[in-house]
Amino acid sequence: MKIGELAKETGLTAKTIRFYEGIQLLDDPGRTESGYRQYGTEDVERLEFIKKAKRLGLSLDEIRDILKIRALSQSPCVHVRALLDQKLEQVDAVIRQLEEFRQALQQLGAESHEVVEQAAGQPCICGIIEKGIDADGQVAMAWVERRRK
Repeated sequence: MKIGELAKETGLTAKTIRFYEGIQLLDDPGRTESGYRQYGTEDVERLEFIKKAKRLGLSLDEIRDILKIRALSQSPCVHVRALLDQKLEQVDAVIRQLEEFRQALQQLGAESHEVVEQAAGQPCICGIIEKGIDADGQVAMAWVERRRK
């Protein structure tokens, strides 16, 4: 099959498929006499594997390492288990940050009426923002924004 057919079959763009070839996640395809890339069912399976690995939060570098281990006729499952344990620790850390951020926002919200009254007539832009919070919402919200994409 040609790259357009592979793209349709996998739900990926032709640009993504070429990118994966370029970073060696996908083997270089054979070519037809007229120079078109030629793909087979093993390429579909490889791309589906990559998509599943990405849904687990694995980076393209991590996926490449897994594929290299498999190419050596070894099972990469022990390596994958370690990677997933690391991901779980990262998720737990983000959850803690989000919980701290949520509590700080709730507290600020509860105090906002008082802050608004105190800020009346003051030369500040917004008393609520000026009061601020101790938690770092940028880290927590950046993680949330990445997950929306």
